[in-house]
Amino acid sequence: MWETVATPLFDASAMIAAAIVAMRLAGLRSFSKMSGFDFPITVATGSLIAAVVINEGLGPAVGIAGVAGLFGIQVLIGRARRRWRTVQETVDNAPLLLMEGPRILEDNLRAARMTRADLLAKLRENNVTGFDQVQAVVLETTGDVSVMTGDRAPDPDLLAPVRRKSGGG
Repeated sequence: MWETVATPLFDASAMIAAAIVAMRLAGLRSFSKMSGFDFPITVATGSLIAAVVINEGLGPAVGIAGVAGLFGIQVLIGRARRRWRTVQETVDNAPLLLMEGPRILEDNLRAARMTRADLLAKLRENNVTGFDQVQAVVLETTGDVSVMTGDRAPDPDLLAPVRRKSGGG
């Protein structure tokens, strides 16, 4: 009886420790939402930890190797993204402009598979009380929506990597 309870507790402890060590070695962005690639790594890490805890046949050694492999791949892809633009364009979604000033870009909204109601909810979340307050709304590479408001137009460098028209990565 004690072994039935102790084994998953030990496995869970070992896997969480391994994930923490791997995260510390890989860096702060390990569980961030910086790119579309980070999300599957995060999900896979959680799934791997759960699989080891509930599957007696795996054991922590297999799980630790899996976690090391996942974080290793993430580090390699991260370095490749920084070094080669082609890798970055393949792995990451490009941000997409949803509103330019007070004008909603309907084609981009459709391309983003967002409804007007989704957009209006994001505007309300950002305390926008009128379309005239909006300078730009961007669907970021992470899936977050950034709402830029104020009296001044945004610095062009802030919007330089943002796609103005839907289509392409």
